[in-house]
Amino acid sequence: MLDFNHTASFGEGVIGLIDAALVAEEAASPPRQYLGGSRLGVACERALQFEYAGAPRDAGRGFDGKTLRIFAAGHLFEELAIRWLRAAGFNLVTQKRDGGQFGFSVAKGRIQGHVDGILSGGPLDVPMSYPALWECKSLNNKSWNDTGKRGVALSKPVYAAQIATYQAYMETAVPGISTNPALFTAINKDTAELHFELVPFDADLAQRMTDRAVRVLQATEAGELLPRLTRDSSHFECRFCDWQDRCWRLAC
Repeated sequence: MLDFNHTASFGEGVIGLIDAALVAEEAASPPRQYLGGSRLGVACERALQFEYAGAPRDAGRGFDGKTLRIFAAGHLFEELAIRWLRAAGFNLVTQKRDGGQFGFSVAKGRIQGHVDGILSGGPLDVPMSYPALWECKSLNNKSWNDTGKRGVALSKPVYAAQIATYQAYMETAVPGISTNPALFTAINKDTAELHFELVPFDADLAQRMTDRAVRVLQATEAGELLPRLTRDSSHFECRFCDWQDRCWRLAC
């Protein structure tokens, strides 16, 4: 228990309690047993392999309370976007009849993904074709501006890979979803500005991500390590990796 009489401030004490509860809740959640389709665009295949294998993160890494609060806020922004699009006349479906999310499962459940929604129709004056995949992200001001300026493929390659992968694997369940461009929505968390972008299906990217997933599965199950992204341990991707210490302690 925190001693509020000796805490630097009352607010910090309350935040500490909230963050501790969120971290404990996260720790109690069952670990993911599959390779997430939303993660296939991560730059380093070895990092993706560590993630899939459930390798313990380095000390001090992982999701702290503040990060978990950011994730939770992102879900609320997504709910707002759903309401706004529906109010504007889009037929946006986010759950199946049984209440579960739309998604896919391949390779005997070892690769899975869950989509934000599927658009089956919309206002006649909007130049879109249906059905279309819908993916939504909430971004800080700097990130949102960069995405709006350069587009999701250049600014957010991990999201672009996710979209292409989902379009490919959802085609069986929703015929036509890979033929029609996806609708990518980005919400500016600081200003509530909206960015909408139609993303044509990139079959080559989807195939590269599928090939990558197969490499990760095969190498992990064979007990083999995939190559690092770089030979420089100070590379910016390494500095932000949850397995930086674990990775560079290894001989190869």
